[in-house]
Amino acid sequence: MRHYKSELAQAYAPDITLKATLNCLALWIKTNTQLTEALKQTSYRSTQQIFTSRQVALIFEYLGEP
Repeated sequence: MRHYKSELAQAYAPDITLKATLNCLALWIKTNTQLTEALKQTSYRSTQQIFTSRQVALIFEYLGEP
């Protein structure tokens, strides 16, 4: 199953622009060192446009569900 970064970002902040939501999600990931480390274990790259199911599960675990 594909999980587009833009869709996930907008789920967390539906009232702001797409660019702003992507920036927020990137900042939340970057500043949460435990999440960043967990994502690195899944070969996450900040430039990827699609999250794996495991990556989404980790984001939900550390940031909560949108």
